Amino acid sequence: MSEFDLIDALNCSPDNGLPPSDTEQDVEREVKLSEDLNLTVTCNRTTMKRVANLVLAVKKLSKSLSLCGRDLSDVELCGAIMDCVVEETIFQEGWNSSTRPGKPFFRRCSSSVCEVTVSDEHQKDFILTPGGMMLQAITLKAGNCDREVNFEMCHYSPPPSISSLTVLLSVSKNLHISCSMEDGKVSLELEQYSQESLKEINQDDGLDRFLFFKKVPPGGSLVSFESVKFRGWFISTSSLDMDHSVEMCQAATSSRVTYFTLKEQGKK
Repeated sequence: MSEFDLIDALNCSPDNGLPPSDTEQDVEREVKLSEDLNLTVTCNRTTMKRVANLVLAVKKLSKSLSLCGRDLSDVELCGAIMDCVVEETIFQEGWNSSTRPGKPFFRRCSSSVCEVTVSDEHQKDFILTPGGMMLQAITLKAGNCDREVNFEMCHYSPPPSISSLTVLLSVSKNLHISCSMEDGKVSLELEQYSQESLKEINQDDGLDRFLFFKKVPPGGSLVSFESVKFRGWFISTSSLDMDHSVEMCQAATSSRVTYFTLKEQGKK
């Protein structure tokens, strides 16, 4: 294609003066084709900007068609023209941390709350220390059964990616079993926290330290409690009569017991 001079495309001559400016409006004419259809014809006024755009489009189209090396159908020709005259604008959506969806959360099931007592396979029962802020496991003698802790066990609906039963174990309304990690070791403690604030627990807010997976082996009746926040760590008691500790451990051993019997006291 030969060089194209913009002045050749302008509909003007020394007698006609300069072309209209870009501020001048186009002329529109409406043609009624039928009762329900109107055709609007816009008569674009020639401006330097429009001439420049036309020249660029023609050159781009000429180059595109020369690469085809064959006759184009009407549809292909129309597509080639549209590719030359239509600009593609890509909008990149910015990331807004305030609108970021939260991770899946656990929701408390109000219809699945019951009171249970917990004892291990050596018939050790869970009790509170005199200060009331630590759990121990001892074999209760006759007449001391009132020292046994009645846990309120609340079930939680887990995210779709988790199939295990999830529970919260509370000693009282606002005192719950929780887990924390220090120097690579997970410890069990009793922590005061508003029960109302634990209706929904997000995996990002750290409150999953209060939750445990309640696991029952196939065909068994015993249960284990695995920390949700610290996977692979279980509530455990000692197999030794003189060791009353209730701690977290990573696996059942000859000295630590991780399976328990639950006795249901009543539903709420």
